[in-house]
Amino acid sequence: MAQAFVNSKIQPGKVVVFIKPTCPYSSRAQELLSHLPFKQGLLEFVDVTARSDTNEIQDYLQQLTGARTVPRVFIGQECIGGCNDLVNMHEKGELLTRLKQIGALQ
Repeated sequence: MAQAFVNSKIQPGKVVVFIKPTCPYSSRAQELLSHLPFKQGLLEFVDVTARSDTNEIQDYLQQLTGARTVPRVFIGQECIGGCNDLVNMHEKGELLTRLKQIGALQ
């Protein structure tokens, strides 16, 4: 169930971030991405604590990405890592390029 849920969220052309609302790194990732001009419906934040299978979701994220920590940031179907990875991509100018490549920006 957790696996199907996660897989249903990860889609080509979309950015999805698995978060916990109390996590400062999740908040930072949300803040950074929320300031970018995404097309409607192509940026989604998924609160893993809103479901009863939080641990299973994080276990599956570990299988997929090598880490169960949040945030887990997916650009299209590729996990780019967590908050620090996202910030580093943005500072290097790589984030906007990747988002344009998948057609997620206006």
